[in-house]
Amino acid sequence: MSRHDLPPGICNSTAIRKASRHLGRFYDLCMAQTDLRITQYAILNLIATRGVLTIAELAESLVTDRATMGHNMRPLERDGLIRIAVGKRDRREREITLTEAGRVKEASGRTAWERAQRQFEAAFGKEDALAMRRIMYRITTLDLEIPE
Repeated sequence: MSRHDLPPGICNSTAIRKASRHLGRFYDLCMAQTDLRITQYAILNLIATRGVLTIAELAESLVTDRATMGHNMRPLERDGLIRIAVGKRDRREREITLTEAGRVKEASGRTAWERAQRQFEAAFGKEDALAMRRIMYRITTLDLEIPE
């Protein structure tokens, strides 16, 4: 019996995590030639499109915590793709900017990412992919209360 023959299960979290890991592996394979993981490309792309961002703003945009964001940025800083500086408005903040090398890497990553997008949408369907993104966005905006 293949995994495609198994029933979908009842746990929403498990279903999303399985789909996320499967799709993440695919995108990472597509991005491999750029030496970027999809999570790293997402950070570079956000900075490229939005300009200077704080670690907190990046974390909020990617729906992650600051510690995870810091962990994901270390290799980007080490490789000279981003610059982390003390905030201009608030010295407690850290502002992230792309270096010139980061701009070049983001542009090459965009080509690999666009190819992954096209392949996924060809296999899954363009309208289904759009519907999936809308549903995933709705999930990220739900006001879920943690039970006591």
